[in-house]
Amino acid sequence: MATYKIAVLPGDGIGQEVTPEAVRVLKAVGAGAGVGFEFEEALVGGAAIDATGGPLAPGTLELCRRSHAILFGAVGGPKWDDVAHERRPERGLLALRKELDLYANLRPAKCFPMLVDASPLKRSVVEGTDLMVIRELTGGLYFGEPRGVERFADGGARAVNTMAYTSREIERIARIGFEVARKRRKRLTSVDKANVLVVSQLWREVVTRVARDYPDVTLEHVLVDNCAMALVHRPTQFDTMVTENTFGDILSDEAAILAGSMGMLPSASLGGAVGLYEPVHGTAPDIAGKGIANPIAAILSAAMLLRYSLNMEKDADRVERAVLRVLEQGHRTADIAPRGTRAAGTTEMGDLIVRDVEAQY
Repeated sequence: MATYKIAVLPGDGIGQEVTPEAVRVLKAVGAGAGVGFEFEEALVGGAAIDATGGPLAPGTLELCRRSHAILFGAVGGPKWDDVAHERRPERGLLALRKELDLYANLRPAKCFPMLVDASPLKRSVVEGTDLMVIRELTGGLYFGEPRGVERFADGGARAVNTMAYTSREIERIARIGFEVARKRRKRLTSVDKANVLVVSQLWREVVTRVARDYPDVTLEHVLVDNCAMALVHRPTQFDTMVTENTFGDILSDEAAILAGSMGMLPSASLGGAVGLYEPVHGTAPDIAGKGIANPIAAILSAAMLLRYSLNMEKDADRVERAVLRVLEQGHRTADIAPRGTRAAGTTEMGDLIVRDVEAQY
C-alpha cells in the first residue's frame, strides 16, 4: 500500500478550524482508495511566533521538504500587527514559498450554479464563471531588492520596494500558464502594465515568445486595470490568466466575489518538489473560534493536493463531487447561506462532505 506523508500547517485563526476538516476528508479518501496518509503538524505564522519567537518554527521547513505535500491553513491576525516586519506571520509563508521554490500559484474561481445568488454581482454577470488565475509567487515587489525604509533627521522617511523579474522567471510561469490553459479551454490571458512599467514590457515580450511553442493556445494581453474592470463586468470572457505576483494577489482576491465567498476558493502553490495547498480566505479573526468558518476552500485545496501532488485524479474528482452534492442538497455555511436560513457549522459541513466521499467508494 502506498503511503504519503502530508505536512499539516494549520497556522492561525480559522486555519486551525478548517484544516482539520480537510485532513478528515483525506483520511476518508485514504480508507476508500487503499492509500496510507501520515499527517504531521508543525507551527507557522503567529502560532510559531508565540511558541518560538519567529514566523517559521524550527523544523517546519525540514518537515515540508521530506513530505509529499503540504496542507496549509492561514497566517496572521491583529495580535501580531505590531511585530517587526521581518518577523510578521506572513513572512513564514513567504519563506516557505521561497525556500521550496513554489513559484506558481493556481487559484481557480468557479461560480457553482447553486451559489449564483450568493455573489453580490448580478446573476447575468457571474453565471457560468469558471476561470483559473495563475500568479507568479517568488518574484516582483514582494521579493525584489533593494527594499526597506530610510529615516531622515527631520523626521521624514523614504520607503522602497523593487519590482524585478528575470526572463527566466517570466518564462517558467508563462509555461505553467500555457500548460494549464491547454488542459482547459485553450485560452490564456497574460495580465501586465506594459504601457507604464518596464518590467511589464519584458513580461509581455517573454510571454509572447513562449506562445510560439503553444500554437494551439490563444494568447491575449490585457492591462491590469482593464482586467480588474472586466473581472466584475464580464468574467466569463476569461479562462486561464497568468500574471506577476502583486497583480495576481489582487486579481485572485477580486475573483473571490464571483464565487460568492472567499470560503469557496482553494489554491495550489507549485514549482518545486513539494506542493503547498491552502484556502485563499485568510485567518478571518472576526469569526475565529466560533465554529462557523466555511471549510470548503480547505477541502477543495485537499482535492487539488490529490490531483497535482499525488496524481490521484479520480479521488480528487470524488472530493469535488462530494462538495457539489452537499451544496445541491441545500447545505450552507454562514458565509453562503441566504439571510434568515439555517447555516451549518464548520464541523457539520465537514461531516456531510466526509460521508459523501465515503459513500463513493
